[in-house]
Amino acid sequence: MKTDDQDANRFNTDARRYAAYLETPEGRLRADLTFANLLDFISPNGTRSLHALDLGCGTGAMSVRLAQLGVHVTAVDSSDAMLELAQQNIADAGVGDKITVKQHDARKEMFPAESFDIVLCHNLLEYMGDPEAVLRGAVRMIRRPSGVLSLLARNQAGEVMKSALREGDLASANANLDSEWTTESLYRGKVRLFRPEPVEEMMTRASLEVIARRGVRVLSDYLPATISRSTEYERIFALERELGLRREFYGVSRYLHVLARSGSVHNG
Repeated sequence: MKTDDQDANRFNTDARRYAAYLETPEGRLRADLTFANLLDFISPNGTRSLHALDLGCGTGAMSVRLAQLGVHVTAVDSSDAMLELAQQNIADAGVGDKITVKQHDARKEMFPAESFDIVLCHNLLEYMGDPEAVLRGAVRMIRRPSGVLSLLARNQAGEVMKSALREGDLASANANLDSEWTTESLYRGKVRLFRPEPVEEMMTRASLEVIARRGVRVLSDYLPATISRSTEYERIFALERELGLRREFYGVSRYLHVLARSGSVHNG
């Protein structure tokens, strides 16, 4: 299944659709949970001396959040349209002095080894033809031994659950049981699916050691319509945060969030 350049056009032709998705309760929840997970491994007292790389930064939402903590961020993306939105969001947030924006293909080397304390690889590998090669490139740029890699990827089991519980499509649910690819709802393009064990095997081969596993959006996608995603947002977030911390729910979450270090000895 070809990805990369073939599917990258979706992010140039309609980047604003993705930006609109980030404003929905689903999009907000994915971002809020991921950021909360990341904060568990960032010392608030030392953020102003940290340097982060946001690979495939999209609209720059995560870069802005880190910059607001005082982190120096390099935000990169291959899409002109996404970078235009990122520049606007950075300006609106008043953190332009903390963020450097660059157009960059994540498959190619651009920065010296061990340049960053934090490397974000969020919803990027699912669009890559060779995700392991992209991961190895990201790992090369992490400072050792304390640097953190934050990886967010679409979970295969989550797609099965979504097809069955939310869409009532048993045929699609059955197909997703063994498929490495699915059709995403936003752009209707192909997207790669990941499973927990192969993700960790890939990270081990890249000389990473997992320090945390977090499920992102375990139940919120399947709540009945009687529960308002907007007015009950804080309660939904609190529940999802608890579920995401529990290993038994990790495997069926919509997204797998894995945090890792090079040379770490802790595995939690």
